[in-house]
Amino acid sequence: MIVRLGRMRRFVIPVVVLLAAGCGVGGRSPEDQATEQARKLADRAGNRIYDSRTRPAQDVAHRAADLDGVEVMRVTGASTAGDGIRLVLRTSGTAPDGGWFATSTVTVRRCFELRFSTTTEWEHYGTREVTCPAGGPLAFKPWPKAPRIPFERLRKALPRVPEGGRADEAKVRAAVGSLRLDPAVRREFQTAGGRVGVALTVKPYWADTADCVLAIVEPGHTNVWTPPRVQRMPGEGGCSTANALNPLPPPH
Repeated sequence: MIVRLGRMRRFVIPVVVLLAAGCGVGGRSPEDQATEQARKLADRAGNRIYDSRTRPAQDVAHRAADLDGVEVMRVTGASTAGDGIRLVLRTSGTAPDGGWFATSTVTVRRCFELRFSTTTEWEHYGTREVTCPAGGPLAFKPWPKAPRIPFERLRKALPRVPEGGRADEAKVRAAVGSLRLDPAVRREFQTAGGRVGVALTVKPYWADTADCVLAIVEPGHTNVWTPPRVQRMPGEGGCSTANALNPLPPPH
Protein backbone atom coordinates (compact mmCIF):
# COMPACT_ATOMS: atom_id res chain seq x y z
CA MET A 1 0.00 0.00 0.00
CA ILE A 2 2.87 2.36 0.81
CA VAL A 3 4.42 1.72 -2.57
CA ARG A 4 1.17 2.54 -4.31
CA LEU A 5 0.84 5.83 -2.44
CA GLY A 6 4.41 6.72 -3.37
CA ARG A 7 3.68 6.10 -7.00
CA MET A 8 0.52 8.17 -6.77
CA ARG A 9 2.46 11.06 -5.28
CA ARG A 10 4.96 10.91 -8.11
CA PHE A 11 2.11 11.24 -10.60
CA VAL A 12 0.09 13.85 -8.68
CA ILE A 13 2.93 16.33 -8.32
CA PRO A 14 3.53 16.76 -12.11
CA VAL A 15 -0.22 17.14 -12.67
CA VAL A 16 -0.43 19.88 -10.06
CA VAL A 17 2.54 21.63 -11.63
CA LEU A 18 0.92 21.33 -15.05
CA LEU A 19 -2.34 22.78 -13.79
CA ALA A 20 -0.48 25.62 -12.15
CA ALA A 21 1.28 26.35 -15.42
CA GLY A 22 -2.10 26.54 -17.09
CA CYS A 23 -2.91 29.70 -15.15
CA GLY A 24 -1.21 31.73 -17.87
CA VAL A 25 0.07 31.41 -21.40
CA GLY A 26 3.83 31.39 -21.19
CA GLY A 27 3.59 32.60 -17.59
CA ARG A 28 1.73 35.76 -18.59
CA SER A 29 -0.95 37.19 -16.33
CA PRO A 30 -4.59 37.37 -17.43
CA GLU A 31 -4.18 41.14 -17.79
CA ASP A 32 -1.21 40.66 -20.12
CA GLN A 33 -3.20 38.20 -22.22
CA ALA A 34 -6.16 40.59 -22.42
CA THR A 35 -3.83 43.43 -23.41
CA GLU A 36 -2.36 41.30 -26.19
CA GLN A 37 -5.86 40.64 -27.47
CA ALA A 38 -6.56 44.38 -27.48
CA ARG A 39 -3.32 44.95 -29.43
CA LYS A 40 -4.33 42.39 -32.05
CA LEU A 41 -7.67 44.14 -32.46
CA ALA A 42 -5.84 47.43 -33.06
CA ASP A 43 -3.63 45.75 -35.67
CA ARG A 44 -6.66 44.25 -37.41
CA ALA A 45 -8.21 47.72 -37.49
CA GLY A 46 -5.04 48.95 -39.17
CA ASN A 47 -5.41 46.27 -41.83
CA ARG A 48 -9.01 47.30 -42.45
CA ILE A 49 -8.25 50.98 -42.99
CA TYR A 50 -4.91 50.52 -44.77
CA ASP A 51 -4.63 52.33 -48.10
CA SER A 52 -1.46 53.15 -50.02
CA ARG A 53 -3.06 56.21 -51.60
CA THR A 54 -3.03 59.74 -50.18
CA ARG A 55 -6.00 60.19 -47.84
CA PRO A 56 -7.04 63.05 -45.52
CA ALA A 57 -6.36 62.30 -41.86
CA GLN A 58 -10.00 62.81 -40.88
CA ASP A 59 -11.14 60.25 -43.46
CA VAL A 60 -8.73 57.60 -42.20
CA ALA A 61 -9.79 58.27 -38.62
CA HIS A 62 -13.47 58.21 -39.58
CA ARG A 63 -13.07 54.84 -41.24
CA ALA A 64 -11.38 53.47 -38.12
CA ALA A 65 -14.19 54.79 -35.94
CA ASP A 66 -16.73 52.89 -38.07
CA LEU A 67 -15.17 49.55 -37.05
CA ASP A 68 -16.76 47.54 -34.26
CA GLY A 69 -14.85 47.63 -31.00
CA VAL A 70 -12.58 50.52 -32.08
CA GLU A 71 -12.60 54.07 -30.71
CA VAL A 72 -10.46 56.87 -32.15
CA MET A 73 -8.95 58.93 -29.36
CA ARG A 74 -6.51 61.18 -31.25
CA VAL A 75 -5.49 62.11 -34.81
CA THR A 76 -2.14 63.72 -35.62
CA GLY A 77 -1.20 64.98 -39.08
CA ALA A 78 -3.04 66.27 -42.13
CA SER A 79 -2.89 63.40 -44.63
CA THR A 80 -1.13 60.14 -45.37
CA ALA A 81 1.27 61.93 -47.74
CA GLY A 82 4.88 62.47 -46.63
CA ASP A 83 5.35 61.66 -42.95
CA GLY A 84 1.74 60.54 -42.81
CA ILE A 85 -0.58 60.52 -39.83
CA ARG A 86 -0.79 58.88 -36.43
CA LEU A 87 -3.97 57.51 -34.88
CA VAL A 88 -4.48 56.57 -31.25
CA LEU A 89 -7.07 53.79 -31.13
CA ARG A 90 -8.71 52.44 -28.00
CA THR A 91 -9.64 48.77 -28.02
CA SER A 92 -10.46 46.15 -25.41
CA GLY A 93 -9.40 42.58 -24.70
CA THR A 94 -10.62 39.76 -22.48
CA ALA A 95 -8.88 36.75 -20.91
CA PRO A 96 -9.82 34.03 -18.37
CA ASP A 97 -9.01 34.99 -14.80
CA GLY A 98 -7.42 31.98 -13.09
CA GLY A 99 -6.37 29.47 -15.73
CA TRP A 100 -8.13 26.46 -17.19
CA PHE A 101 -10.93 26.23 -14.64
CA ALA A 102 -11.58 29.97 -14.36
CA THR A 103 -15.18 31.07 -13.85
CA SER A 104 -14.51 34.78 -14.41
CA THR A 105 -12.68 36.95 -16.94
CA VAL A 106 -10.48 40.00 -16.97
CA THR A 107 -11.33 42.79 -19.43
CA VAL A 108 -8.99 45.69 -20.17
CA ARG A 109 -9.19 48.80 -22.34
CA ARG A 110 -5.94 49.91 -23.91
CA CYS A 111 -4.79 52.59 -26.36
CA PHE A 112 -2.38 52.00 -29.23
CA GLU A 113 -0.74 54.42 -31.64
CA LEU A 114 -0.51 53.42 -35.32
CA ARG A 115 1.18 55.27 -38.17
CA PHE A 116 -0.18 55.44 -41.72
CA SER A 117 1.46 56.97 -44.78
CA THR A 118 1.75 56.30 -48.49
CA THR A 119 5.00 54.46 -47.73
CA THR A 120 3.64 52.34 -44.87
CA GLU A 121 3.62 48.65 -45.71
CA TRP A 122 0.73 46.28 -45.01
CA GLU A 123 0.72 45.12 -41.37
CA HIS A 124 3.62 47.43 -40.45
CA TYR A 125 2.05 50.30 -38.51
CA GLY A 126 4.55 50.53 -35.67
CA THR A 127 1.78 49.67 -33.22
CA ARG A 128 2.73 50.62 -29.68
CA GLU A 129 0.79 50.91 -26.46
CA VAL A 130 0.33 54.47 -25.20
CA THR A 131 -1.48 56.20 -22.37
CA CYS A 132 -5.07 56.86 -23.34
CA PRO A 133 -5.77 60.56 -23.90
CA ALA A 134 -8.17 62.23 -21.52
CA GLY A 135 -11.76 62.59 -22.57
CA GLY A 136 -14.00 60.51 -24.77
CA PRO A 137 -13.52 59.19 -28.31
CA LEU A 138 -13.70 61.51 -31.31
CA ALA A 139 -16.99 61.89 -33.17
CA PHE A 140 -17.34 62.27 -36.93
CA LYS A 141 -20.01 63.62 -39.25
CA PRO A 142 -21.82 61.11 -41.50
CA TRP A 143 -20.07 60.21 -44.75
CA PRO A 144 -21.20 62.16 -47.83
CA LYS A 145 -24.10 60.36 -49.48
CA ALA A 146 -23.68 59.25 -53.08
CA PRO A 147 -26.59 60.05 -55.40
CA ARG A 148 -28.75 57.12 -56.41
CA ILE A 149 -29.15 56.10 -60.03
CA PRO A 150 -32.90 55.86 -60.82
CA PHE A 151 -33.02 52.32 -62.21
CA GLU A 152 -36.77 52.07 -62.88
CA ARG A 153 -37.09 55.59 -64.25
CA LEU A 154 -34.25 54.89 -66.68
CA ARG A 155 -35.88 51.65 -67.81
CA LYS A 156 -39.16 53.44 -68.53
CA ALA A 157 -37.53 56.46 -70.22
CA LEU A 158 -35.35 54.65 -72.75
CA PRO A 159 -36.79 54.32 -76.26
CA ARG A 160 -37.91 51.02 -77.77
CA VAL A 161 -36.72 50.23 -81.29
CA PRO A 162 -38.74 47.90 -83.52
CA GLU A 163 -37.16 44.90 -85.21
CA GLY A 164 -35.32 45.92 -88.34
CA GLY A 165 -34.75 49.48 -87.10
CA ARG A 166 -31.69 51.24 -85.68
CA ALA A 167 -31.20 52.78 -82.27
CA ASP A 168 -30.67 56.55 -82.32
CA GLU A 169 -28.03 57.74 -79.85
CA ALA A 170 -29.46 61.26 -79.81
CA LYS A 171 -32.84 59.91 -78.64
CA VAL A 172 -31.13 57.75 -76.00
CA ARG A 173 -29.19 60.77 -74.73
CA ALA A 174 -32.39 62.81 -74.60
CA ALA A 175 -34.13 60.07 -72.61
CA VAL A 176 -31.29 60.00 -70.07
CA GLY A 177 -31.25 63.81 -69.96
CA SER A 178 -34.95 63.83 -69.05
CA LEU A 179 -34.07 62.11 -65.78
CA ARG A 180 -32.18 65.20 -64.56
CA LEU A 181 -29.47 63.12 -62.94
CA ASP A 182 -27.21 64.45 -60.21
CA PRO A 183 -24.04 65.97 -61.75
CA ALA A 184 -21.99 63.39 -59.80
CA VAL A 185 -23.40 60.60 -61.99
CA ARG A 186 -21.09 60.02 -64.96
CA ARG A 187 -22.91 59.35 -68.24
CA GLU A 188 -21.38 57.45 -71.15
CA PHE A 189 -22.86 56.43 -74.49
CA GLN A 190 -21.55 54.30 -77.34
CA THR A 191 -23.09 53.30 -80.66
CA ALA A 192 -22.12 50.12 -82.48
CA GLY A 193 -23.99 48.49 -85.37
CA GLY A 194 -27.32 50.20 -84.77
CA ARG A 195 -27.14 49.50 -81.03
CA VAL A 196 -26.55 52.03 -78.24
CA GLY A 197 -24.91 51.18 -74.94
CA VAL A 198 -25.33 53.33 -71.84
CA ALA A 199 -23.31 53.39 -68.62
CA LEU A 200 -24.34 55.52 -65.64
CA THR A 201 -21.75 55.46 -62.85
CA VAL A 202 -21.24 57.05 -59.46
CA LYS A 203 -18.39 56.35 -57.01
CA PRO A 204 -19.50 56.43 -53.35
CA TYR A 205 -17.04 58.23 -51.11
CA TRP A 206 -14.12 55.90 -50.28
CA ALA A 207 -15.96 52.77 -51.43
CA ASP A 208 -14.31 49.66 -52.84
CA THR A 209 -16.75 49.41 -55.72
CA ALA A 210 -18.60 51.81 -57.97
CA ASP A 211 -22.37 51.97 -58.27
CA CYS A 212 -23.44 51.72 -61.87
CA VAL A 213 -26.35 50.86 -64.11
CA LEU A 214 -25.94 49.66 -67.69
CA ALA A 215 -28.44 49.72 -70.52
CA ILE A 216 -28.64 48.53 -74.10
CA VAL A 217 -31.05 49.89 -76.70
CA GLU A 218 -31.18 47.76 -79.85
CA PRO A 219 -33.76 46.64 -82.39
CA GLY A 220 -36.44 44.62 -80.64
CA HIS A 221 -34.78 44.81 -77.25
CA THR A 222 -34.13 47.37 -74.49
CA ASN A 223 -32.58 46.18 -71.25
CA VAL A 224 -31.33 47.79 -68.01
CA TRP A 225 -29.25 46.00 -65.35
CA THR A 226 -26.63 46.36 -62.63
CA PRO A 227 -23.38 44.39 -63.09
CA PRO A 228 -22.23 42.01 -60.32
CA ARG A 229 -20.10 43.54 -57.57
CA VAL A 230 -16.91 41.81 -58.73
CA GLN A 231 -17.25 43.45 -62.14
CA ARG A 232 -17.66 46.86 -60.50
CA MET A 233 -14.30 46.64 -58.76
CA PRO A 234 -11.52 48.97 -60.02
CA GLY A 235 -9.97 47.75 -63.25
CA GLU A 236 -12.64 45.13 -64.00
CA GLY A 237 -14.43 47.16 -66.69
CA GLY A 238 -17.91 46.33 -65.50
CA CYS A 239 -19.14 49.93 -65.47
CA SER A 240 -18.46 50.67 -69.13
CA THR A 241 -20.38 51.02 -72.37
CA ALA A 242 -18.30 48.12 -73.71
CA ASN A 243 -19.86 45.92 -71.04
CA ALA A 244 -23.28 47.28 -71.94
CA LEU A 245 -22.85 46.38 -75.61
CA ASN A 246 -21.10 43.06 -75.00
CA PRO A 247 -21.76 41.91 -71.40
CA LEU A 248 -18.98 40.12 -69.56
CA PRO A 249 -19.70 36.52 -68.55
CA PRO A 250 -21.11 36.17 -65.03
CA PRO A 251 -18.53 35.48 -62.29
CA HIS A 252 -18.16 31.89 -61.12
